[in-house]
Amino acid sequence: MNDRQPNGAKRTRLHNHLNKGFETASAEYGMIESGDRILVGVSGGTDSMVLLDLLRTPKYVIPGDYTVTAAHIDLGFEGSSEDAAQLESYLRRTGCDCVIDRTDIGPVAHSEVNRKNPCFLCSRLRRRRIFEIAAERGCNKIALAHHRDDLIETLLINMLYGREISTMMPKQRIFSGTLHIIRPLAYIREELVKKFARERGFPVIANRCPTSGNSRRRYVKELLSALEKDNRLVRDNLFRAMKNVKKDYMPRGRHDG
Repeated sequence: MNDRQPNGAKRTRLHNHLNKGFETASAEYGMIESGDRILVGVSGGTDSMVLLDLLRTPKYVIPGDYTVTAAHIDLGFEGSSEDAAQLESYLRRTGCDCVIDRTDIGPVAHSEVNRKNPCFLCSRLRRRRIFEIAAERGCNKIALAHHRDDLIETLLINMLYGREISTMMPKQRIFSGTLHIIRPLAYIREELVKKFARERGFPVIANRCPTSGNSRRRYVKELLSALEKDNRLVRDNLFRAMKNVKKDYMPRGRHDG
């Protein structure tokens, strides 16, 4: 097999490793099927650029005939319009079908009118808009770039703050099965995603959110890094624990002690 992709980039050992994780997750959960119309949420960060790149090389990743459309939601922060224009230019140069949706979600979420957590409202409004774009484009699947570390961090966030044991699903059925959310990077470590993005030299958009970095996720990420100083397998163990739940050794029902 030729070791070059359609865009001319040479496949490396790291690329093959990511492809394997991508293929494994897709096969286990039946994420991608022939005939799918996939909308990829592209923030312009490293994770979503890597996901888009892997999805756009189907002959090397997932067999079958499916279409890919990139969707970027401009949140309306200062400077984000210019970022969105640069991203659109890059996507069109590489032959990628794309939708650039300009909104005021960011300012609204951070306004005095909003009495909720700005991150919560922003996430809800972004997701609603992604669903609308998927319907407008006739897409049956939405691909999001959450990787293995995101699943681990979400597990801890929900346990520590939500009083439940849950995380993001690699494949999630919504709207009575008319739409599915898929996370093809679910088995791939964050450090490898970042490394691959650097290796490929993807253009990356800066996060312009004024409250970025002041979240529970950031705290949990730092907590995991601290725990890894004592045990480098902490993340691996947490990820495996999600698939190894021993219900007979868990309390039953609710107990407010």
